[in-house]
Amino acid sequence: MINPVNSAAHQPQAAVQPSQTRQAARASTPQPVKDTVQISNAAKILQEATESQAQTVKEAGAGDLQARALLAREAAARARTK
Repeated sequence: MINPVNSAAHQPQAAVQPSQTRQAARASTPQPVKDTVQISNAAKILQEATESQAQTVKEAGAGDLQARALLAREAAARARTK
């Protein structure tokens, strides 16, 4: 007859309650809340219409395709009127 030897059965173990592990996880730093703001299309159009020429040039230089298109339309309109 074979008798398995289990030394762990003879040693008392500290029991960890599930509530203790959840409390430790909750004690960590809270995650920051990220809020986003969506501007309506009408507000975007108004914002673009009221910005200055200097702002448009600055945005076009930074790679804004809408600003580049606006500058191109304005340049074409000036070329036709001369």
